[in-house]
Amino acid sequence: MAVATITAMDDSDARDDGGSRTASRADDRTPPRYLTLPNAFTLLRLCCIPVFVWLLFGRDSRLAAGLLLGALGATDWVDGWLARRFNQVSEFGAMFDPTADRLLFVVAITSIIIDGSAPLWFCVAVMTREVLVGGTVAVATLFLRMARFDVTWWGKTATFLLMFAFPGFLLGESGIAVDWFFEAGAWILGLPGLVLSVWTGIGYAPLIRDGIRRGRSSAGT
Repeated sequence: MAVATITAMDDSDARDDGGSRTASRADDRTPPRYLTLPNAFTLLRLCCIPVFVWLLFGRDSRLAAGLLLGALGATDWVDGWLARRFNQVSEFGAMFDPTADRLLFVVAITSIIIDGSAPLWFCVAVMTREVLVGGTVAVATLFLRMARFDVTWWGKTATFLLMFAFPGFLLGESGIAVDWFFEAGAWILGLPGLVLSVWTGIGYAPLIRDGIRRGRSSAGT
């Protein structure tokens, strides 16, 4: 999952006496950029969450729900690529993208627990890690002024593995001819993904501590 790391600001233009346009430094009061292509793509992925729930429960189709969830996992990198490709990196996008991913993750796992298409212990283990890490980051950011930090490469790898493991579990219970293949793939991806997610979750502790220290130092200056 690609995360934008810097704030992008619109360059303002200044005209000289002859009417020519010259670049000027960005104004610190430039408002945050919300309406960008990568943010629109993130919003589109976010809007697919109720579609996933409807396919799983309304249409009672584990196959369609699993395919959609797999597609959402496979396109997780696109918004970050769009931000870099079109120079539309923004602070809002840096927060919006991982928030949407985490919401998708939590809703998908909760739905799969209700559906019973994946082992309960596996779902609970992944969900517990997400709630603990996500909740800690949210509290530290909102109440302790923690400076934001980037997701580690191992953390992204863990999320990537898990976001393909859960569609595999759904497809493994869909009743299609090769459902055994998807179930085996779910375990092959899911177990190392779970171990990595727990390990990286523990590794975020010093990053959160340092982020709180840096955030308080910046607020004091």
